[in-house]
Amino acid sequence: MLYTKSMTQISRDDVQHLAQLSSLQLGDDEIDALQVIPTYQVSDRQNVWRNDVVIDYGVTREQLLDLSVESDQHQVKVPKVL
Repeated sequence: MLYTKSMTQISRDDVQHLAQLSSLQLGDDEIDALQVIPTYQVSDRQNVWRNDVVIDYGVTREQLLDLSVESDQHQVKVPKVL
């Protein structure tokens, strides 16, 4: 594991391990420069949550299913896409 929430800086061993996995050869000064504090959030923005509200526009499920080519167990049936 590279870092956890409680960790404040990426370790030298982590940088060396990632460099090895990436087939990179880094000098000591490059390894030191790459030991940075992980960025968890780059702005002061936060998630904005809202309540889900169902708007049916006066159309029932049955009316919509009647418009579909094929339905099964109250669901629209579509061709398999791979």
